[in-house]
Amino acid sequence: MKTNRLQELKQKLTNEADLSDIWSFYMDHFADDPKFTNLGEPAYNEYLDAILNKTCQEIFDRGIKITNFFLIYIAKYRLFHGPFQVNGRIGGVIYFEDIKIGLLAVSADDPPSDLVKYSRFSEIIQLSVPNRNDLN
Repeated sequence: MKTNRLQELKQKLTNEADLSDIWSFYMDHFADDPKFTNLGEPAYNEYLDAILNKTCQEIFDRGIKITNFFLIYIAKYRLFHGPFQVNGRIGGVIYFEDIKIGLLAVSADDPPSDLVKYSRFSEIIQLSVPNRNDLN
């Protein structure tokens, strides 16, 4: 596996306007590559769990049920990735924790078809409320 491809994925994730291009790049270069998939360990991330639930609920405009979420973390590259199902639809997520940007892709139809819905997301860092001592 070529690590420069991971840097390219990260660049695409931050700059590319067409979200399907980002997802296709990930699927073409990483998703089925055993050298990539064997690098990580199963993980849980509260932030990604919340994003997945909230975003899928907004995408489908109704209550949803996330199942089979198998999140993998590759510490060396600070990358989370993994498949999931939502109301019978197939989906996947990638998230770089160092730049705090990710992409979610989920089949728009049940049964799955070629139509996919995407959502790019970023973690917002909440700063403390300024007080009188913060004049500069």
